[in-house]
Amino acid sequence: MPTTKPRYTVTDTGDLSDQLDQAQRRWPEIDDRKELLLKLAAVGRDTLEREASERRRAVEETAGMLSGVYEPGELERLREDWPE
Repeated sequence: MPTTKPRYTVTDTGDLSDQLDQAQRRWPEIDDRKELLLKLAAVGRDTLEREASERRRAVEETAGMLSGVYEPGELERLREDWPE
């Protein structure tokens, strides 16, 4: 079927084979290797989204905690000591 989307060809060898074997042990109800690959991709996506959310939350929780600790112009004064 014609498409403008990229297609990917992967071979069930090496690291990918090991990852799919591990996925098969984790999800024994999925017996199709292609479905396992799609499941691994979905779990990876979910993990990336969760990590990004946790980073955003950490930034939001700590934003402004050091306000007032440094005096205005302090960074410029520190940079004056740096060699060119």
